[in-house]
Amino acid sequence: VWYLCSGLSKPFFAELLATFARETCAGRERSIILVLDNAGWHGPKGLVVPEGISLVFLPPYSPELQPAEHLWPLVDEPIVNRHIASLDELSTTIAARCRQLDPATLQPHTDFHWWPRPVQPS
Repeated sequence: VWYLCSGLSKPFFAELLATFARETCAGRERSIILVLDNAGWHGPKGLVVPEGISLVFLPPYSPELQPAEHLWPLVDEPIVNRHIASLDELSTTIAARCRQLDPATLQPHTDFHWWPRPVQPS
């Protein structure tokens, strides 16, 4: 699931979590563990977390553990060594690239050997 936005706040992140829970069918029957960095808007204080979503926070100052950090080379491909005339052009180009990234392209960059594997109920 991809969400593109131009800014974040704790209320916005709470709404994003609610949307994520709905779109992934998280709830009593499906539990999702969401791994987050320690950005201020991710903090649990005052954050409404929907049922079926559990937040796990990475240690501070550990970008190598954050899967999103490994995606920058993929996201940056269309803008490397190019002059971008405006922020609108940059935003449009990056958004188009993000829409092209499919699970098969992302998995080798984010499927760390130490990630827990999904468990299917029997």
